[in-house]
Amino acid sequence: MKNLQQIHRLGTLKRWAFTLLAIGLAIPAAFAKHPKIARDLDITNRIGSVDVIVQFHTPPTGRHHQKIARRGGRLKSELGAAKAGLYSISAEALEDLANDPDVASINPDREVTGALDVAVRAVNASIAQASNFTGAGIGVAVIDSGVDAPDVANRVVYSQNFVAGETSAQDAYGHGSHVAGIIASSGALWDGRYKGIAPGAKIVNLRVLDSNNRGTDSAVIAAIQRAIALKSTYNIRVINLSLGRPIQGKYATDPLCQAVETAWKAGIVVVVAAGNDGRNNSRNTQGYGTISSPGNDPYVITVGAMKTAGTPSRVDDTIASYSSKGPTLLDHVVKPDLIAPGNRIVSLKLNSNSPMESQYPQNEVHGDYFILSGTSMAAPMVSGAVALLLEKFPGLTPDLVKARLMKTATKAFPLSSTAVDPATGAMYTSRYDVFTVGAGYLDVWAALNNVTTTTATGGALSPTAVYDPVSRKVKMNFGASLVWGDTFNFGTSLVWGYSLVWGDSLVWGDSLVWGDSSQTGFSLVWGDSLIWGTGTLAGEATGIAINGES
Repeated sequence: MKNLQQIHRLGTLKRWAFTLLAIGLAIPAAFAKHPKIARDLDITNRIGSVDVIVQFHTPPTGRHHQKIARRGGRLKSELGAAKAGLYSISAEALEDLANDPDVASINPDREVTGALDVAVRAVNASIAQASNFTGAGIGVAVIDSGVDAPDVANRVVYSQNFVAGETSAQDAYGHGSHVAGIIASSGALWDGRYKGIAPGAKIVNLRVLDSNNRGTDSAVIAAIQRAIALKSTYNIRVINLSLGRPIQGKYATDPLCQAVETAWKAGIVVVVAAGNDGRNNSRNTQGYGTISSPGNDPYVITVGAMKTAGTPSRVDDTIASYSSKGPTLLDHVVKPDLIAPGNRIVSLKLNSNSPMESQYPQNEVHGDYFILSGTSMAAPMVSGAVALLLEKFPGLTPDLVKARLMKTATKAFPLSSTAVDPATGAMYTSRYDVFTVGAGYLDVWAALNNVTTTTATGGALSPTAVYDPVSRKVKMNFGASLVWGDTFNFGTSLVWGYSLVWGDSLVWGDSLVWGDSSQTGFSLVWGDSLIWGTGTLAGEATGIAINGES
């Protein structure tokens, strides 16, 4: 049996990717001369053209495209959701282009990749279903490797492919079908046992990952744009992104983050997997600071993974040690927002064999189902919960959906727990702070019955964490006009819990997690070394842990 780190590399061909989330590695980053050019876009000694995502200060028009054309470049696709376009242009022309006042940033087209019956009961979704809440009429856009599984075929109302060089929107890897099953499977293939969270929801299948579970920023942004355009047609209220890539810059200049914000502001709840880097201690951070993009964006709901221990009771559930932890690199956003079951989840497999299924036949269940683990499985749990909530309260805004799910989440946790890698016997200890469990453990039934928080004003951006060197405490910093400022409905202690937050300081026990501020791990998360240094935290993995953990 392969260890978790090896399993996490499935489908990536050992390349760091915009994966379904990852085991981090330190890699060198190339520095461009102009600050608008992304640090990981190496234009040194580059000959010929390069594909880049150029962000402008306003959505690009023909005038903007002409600026590229005058420099010998050409438009490949419009990415208005990110106020950007994908262009092919010579590397030599980028410095001049960066000097244009209309240009906000220039980024590479980065690469991305990508037991249910117990889990449904663990989040109290089975109670909701027994009360006839199924997510009926709510459209959920699954931006993934495609959907091709019999149990959800009649739930798919629209399909489109965004993988370059391919035309089919069918799943050639298996990940997207598994995710769609967690959201909307009827469970009919096995006597209703493996039913999804919202079996009445409509699935909008937007394929962005190829047969190796890899894709690009531009494909994901194009799919997000399409979801926004189809919002009214299919009542798309949720986008599920069980994918991610390493953070390469601040969220305000990340085209992927800007695209998810556009969807959010268009009235669509965006749910994103946190990442599978929680065991990564390559920079002495004990797995902290490993949230992936676009889970680092403060608007979206970022989801970490819990283990159900194979029982429907929540009492014995613990955090998966591979679940990525906050705060986010560079911006120090408090993430994840929620946690949900993600370990050893049984859901649908492809109609036909995939490379993943051929390699791990022992994970097949009853012929039609497959076991996968990761925050990629936890995210659709929340997406399904959102569909149920919007079925009952269709007038809720994305901010109110996020705030309500966070407020009603279970907040009773142990101080710490341990997990064992079944292959190596290695033991990992997890602490239950806000950077590990966010506002708590998803509780669908509690969210559906929290009628006192149907209305409120302000947004629900995740707060930032600020370190005070005098008190040696980390505090939450809330922006103006946020839902969290309403102390009656969404006060800090109500949303994050008394056990996780003491006053305005985050609880760590006897000392800061990262130890003394002179240590490497502390500087990576809180210092300037990441912004101005020579390295960044990257990852290679799929957000899939085939065998999970014990």
